Amino acid sequence: MIGYLSGKVKFLFDDACILDVAGVGYKVFVDAQTRQTLTRGEAAEFFIHTVVREDSITLFGVKNQAAFELFELLLTVSGIGAKSALAIVSKISAAEFARAVALQDIKTLTRLPGVGKKSAERILLELKGKVQSLAENFSAEEFQPVIQSTAAEEAQEALEALGYTSEEISAAFKSAPKNSTTEQLIKFALKDLNRSL
Repeated sequence: MIGYLSGKVKFLFDDACILDVAGVGYKVFVDAQTRQTLTRGEAAEFFIHTVVREDSITLFGVKNQAAFELFELLLTVSGIGAKSALAIVSKISAAEFARAVALQDIKTLTRLPGVGKKSAERILLELKGKVQSLAENFSAEEFQPVIQSTAAEEAQEALEALGYTSEEISAAFKSAPKNSTTEQLIKFALKDLNRSL
């Protein structure tokens, strides 16, 4: 099973490229965003997902390892095929996707290409508990900003409910310790906001 290819782009199509690897041309299907970055004659490398059928062998290429792991995770969801998974990973990072599933954020998922309400509900149901393993494959630097932004958003909502403006809250968050949880951010911001009264 082919898992990785590196070579030169020999030919380009609307949704694929021919990758010349030591004189052998492999047709690799890619998402639209990746397609725009490819240039004939230039080097390219892909993580490869191979689909084997009775009458064909099809290769799907993803450039980023985290996106590739998300791609393969999406294929475990009933009703999502390789082309749909490819379209999804071109529009959302693996960390953002993991966050959306962890927070049961159906709105974010329904904005993705080919994902309606039923598909989003199926993703949330079937991938609940699986995104943690996806997140564990990222470095702390890759995943931590998502955790931080989630904590900040939740803390901001709570503080706005208490009557503080978004400008006041943003100013209070600026000096908050890195990696603060939602609760820590709220406590820190309240101390800062009460001092400024």
